[in-house]
Amino acid sequence: VYSIEIIEELGKRAAEALKGLEYDNIELRIGDGYKGWSEAAPFDAILLTAAPPEIPAVLIEQLAVGGTMVVPVGGGPVQELQVIVKTPEGLERQYLGPYVVPPMRRNGDDRRGQERRP
Repeated sequence: VYSIEIIEELGKRAAEALKGLEYDNIELRIGDGYKGWSEAAPFDAILLTAAPPEIPAVLIEQLAVGGTMVVPVGGGPVQELQVIVKTPEGLERQYLGPYVVPPMRRNGDDRRGQERRP
């Protein structure tokens, strides 16, 4: 399992919690999730817990053929939850309805505490 957290304090707390639980199969990086983790790709599954305005192309590239991505997409107060499966022919999308999560941040983006609410 690979996880990326852009907020350094949250990443450090998560690393400490995982260490305390004695998990040894989780790699945690503090960084920009928009870039994914190319060194560990391709991934069988990608789960985003914050909403980008649109799905970063690099994350689609890092998804293995046959892999599944679950992503809330949208820049407004309510996003569209999507399940994407990458096939040899392209992408299959399933739309699961409205969803509300904080916006996905990028390096240099200081919107901490300004999550959008419906």
